[in-house]
Amino acid sequence: MKIKEILAKKEPMLSFEVFPPKTGDHYETVEKAAVEISRLKPAFMSVTYGAGGGTSQYTVDIASAVQAQGVTPLAHLTCVSSTREKVRSVLEELKRRKIENVLALRGDIPQDGKVEKDYRYASELIGEIRKNGDFCIGAACYPEGHVESANKEADIHYLKEKVEAGCDFVTTQMFFDNNILYNYLYRIREAGVTVPVVAGIMPVTSAAQIGRICRMSGTYLPSRFKAIVDRFGQNPAAMKQAGIAYATEQIIDLVANGVNGIHVYSMNKPDVAARIRENLSEILR
Repeated sequence: MKIKEILAKKEPMLSFEVFPPKTGDHYETVEKAAVEISRLKPAFMSVTYGAGGGTSQYTVDIASAVQAQGVTPLAHLTCVSSTREKVRSVLEELKRRKIENVLALRGDIPQDGKVEKDYRYASELIGEIRKNGDFCIGAACYPEGHVESANKEADIHYLKEKVEAGCDFVTTQMFFDNNILYNYLYRIREAGVTVPVVAGIMPVTSAAQIGRICRMSGTYLPSRFKAIVDRFGQNPAAMKQAGIAYATEQIIDLVANGVNGIHVYSMNKPDVAARIRENLSEILR
């Protein structure tokens, strides 16, 4: 099923994300986690794509495993370190596996700075996907602005380019203050961006995640969230419980305010996904 059709129902829905292993010796563990999360029957599950396409086959394989469980998969695809031939070969494999949904991303610049010259931006990848199959195409958006954008206005301009290239829906980067999303939705709608927006929520279950999150995205951390980390960060079990509770409260507030699409960055953790799903059992029936 295409994700744009799921979102068109305009009903509260929950999806989860998993990431493939970097090496084959961890594949079975990751696949097992993905299958376990799929048994929660989310609206869809996304499978990430390693830098430089190094995990492309694992991405497709795990997406297929999710699909075999009766759950719609969303395969990520990045382009900054991929040739046109590589992208087209992945798309052909997705078509062969009957995977209809692709999340088109530029991808992070590798530490060695080596990139290919076929694509510079996600909008170019979206155009390539649109020409090479009947895919439902998703893209990323950044309520706080992409760290490389000059300002938020420029960031919305790039979002419009993605939509004009053929993007069907967008998923946000993680955020911890829902007002940031509400303000962002107002601004992009005013700018003429009308595609569905899926809110990306990260349950922070360990204090170690915080540093990585801030380095990667510069995400604003509300004082209420900081207090949770300060109080429970050295107690792993308490931090996990508090992080899941905080994410759950975010989701409840989003749904109450008409944001129906919720995507949880579940980090290959079936127990975290299950506890969030259980917390929302009546809200997301």
